[in-house]
Amino acid sequence: MSKLRCQISISLDGFAAGANQNEENPLGEGGERLHEWAFPLAAWRESHGKPGGEVNESTRIVDESRANIGASVMGRNMFGPVGGGRWGDEQWMGWWGEDPPYHHPVFILTHHPRDPVEMEGGTTFYFVTDGIESALEQAREAAGGKDVMLWGGADVVQQYLAAALLDELELHVVPVLLGDGARLFDNLEDAGVQLEQVRAVEAPGVTHLKYSVVR
Repeated sequence: MSKLRCQISISLDGFAAGANQNEENPLGEGGERLHEWAFPLAAWRESHGKPGGEVNESTRIVDESRANIGASVMGRNMFGPVGGGRWGDEQWMGWWGEDPPYHHPVFILTHHPRDPVEMEGGTTFYFVTDGIESALEQAREAAGGKDVMLWGGADVVQQYLAAALLDELELHVVPVLLGDGARLFDNLEDAGVQLEQVRAVEAPGVTHLKYSVVR
């Protein structure tokens, strides 16, 4: 069976996004700093249609994160807009413009139904209202035997960890302290989550820690 994999950037004090997230600042106060290690990389720039960039120890990590992915799952807050609610006129198409960087089916967890949204480059957003298990089942079927990537945010990762559905977790730990925001490992005190470290890779501005989830 395909794996459910997750990779997510966090601060040293464990936050995946800063406080006061809003449409103008979707990652919250200081949250953009969690991803500054990736922005200069040629691998990141290529996936966003940009030329040039650097090659360093993080390049292999980014390349591996894309390998063998056939579909994705993400929370409504990551798709946006921040704050959720009903879709209204349904004009919101995500944060990424007309050609999102996924290029495969993406399943959005939401309380509000919406017809699928087909974008350029092979990305289609599907909106799932009947829970995390259903979203994963649909994503696995769409992935056709390839792995499924869980993008977040923090609350969604917590739900999949607590339900023992996540197979692999890679943390991109950035040396910043946010102090407040969306903490990745909240609400898991009674979930019995066990992680086994697979590797640690030091790179400019980040340390990549990869874990398998012990069943």
